[in-house]
Amino acid sequence: MKRITYIACSTLILLFFTNCKDSENTTDAIISEQEDNRIQVSKVQFNQNNMALGTIENKSVPVKISVNGMIDVPPENKAVVNSTVGGYIKTTPFLEGDIVKKGQALVTLENPEFITMQQEYMEVKEQLNYLKAEYDRQQTMLDENITSQKSFLRAESSYKTALATYNGLKKQLVMLNISPASVEKGNISSVVTLYAPISGSISKVNVTRGTYVSPATPIIEIIDNSHIHLELSVFEKDIMNVKKGQKITFKIPEASENTFQGEVHLVGTTISENRTIKVHGHPIDDSNSFLTGMFVNADIITAEKEAHVLPESAIIEIENNYYVLVLNETTETDYYFSQIKVNIGNTVNGYTEVSENSEIKARDQLLIKGAFNLIGID
Repeated sequence: MKRITYIACSTLILLFFTNCKDSENTTDAIISEQEDNRIQVSKVQFNQNNMALGTIENKSVPVKISVNGMIDVPPENKAVVNSTVGGYIKTTPFLEGDIVKKGQALVTLENPEFITMQQEYMEVKEQLNYLKAEYDRQQTMLDENITSQKSFLRAESSYKTALATYNGLKKQLVMLNISPASVEKGNISSVVTLYAPISGSISKVNVTRGTYVSPATPIIEIIDNSHIHLELSVFEKDIMNVKKGQKITFKIPEASENTFQGEVHLVGTTISENRTIKVHGHPIDDSNSFLTGMFVNADIITAEKEAHVLPESAIIEIENNYYVLVLNETTETDYYFSQIKVNIGNTVNGYTEVSENSEIKARDQLLIKGAFNLIGID
């Protein structure tokens, strides 16, 4: 009986030590697995790839309002050319993109009505000479009590009616760019010429040769790009922070990767149906390369604040998440880094704002150069 008891006790002791050893091995495996999750970089590799360590810094960063908008010009820099009287397009030599000067001939129109108008002008002018003479004669006779008041008033009415008709026709001819003096010399034309009201580039040609245009038809549109501005849409919740003179940084994503500078010039006072307010900005440079209608992404800088920042190269994006590498351990031959997720803010002049993170201390060393080739590696 004692022998059986001894064997049983020996067996239990052996199992206990075996379990303890297995437990120690399991703990070692977990620790080893945890260490394997770190990113190991040899010092040779670190130096050969010009990697660098750094810490989180405090810098002054701008507070921005991100908005969208477009390149535009003021209303006085746009012009639509049309005719005051309908007609058929006879010549239209210009194409979209052509540069024109103020006063330059653009198109010619032809219409028999132009001839009729000039004929009526000449007829009224000739009648006017006779009616003026009769009016003066009746005035003299009335002064001498030779004629009646009724005859004088009839002569006065006829003269002044003809004079009004004459001045009206003369004004219409001037509006059609027909010289009344030339018509009075007998030069009657069925063609009128339309001239450029401003200098600029032709943005639209809405007609072709032979097209009939009415007074309401826009024939040619001209835009003067000498005064380009930004027309930005700011949401109602942000508009109280926008003031005249604030800096603007903007990009034209479809045309350039460059960032351009500008400033707020005017802040609108009317809220549109989509709850936005127009903000008028002036670009500071390269305005000659912008075209009206270009879409822009802009940031209006409303203030500055102190924030924790890291060099942009220290932060890597993986599937819309952002990570940094924090130095965890240094040996004689290697560096070990832990991959930490962070939340970021604005990026200015190569530095990115990072929110406070309990896993990163102010004294921690981070990989600020070379992380792109390492982060995300298991």
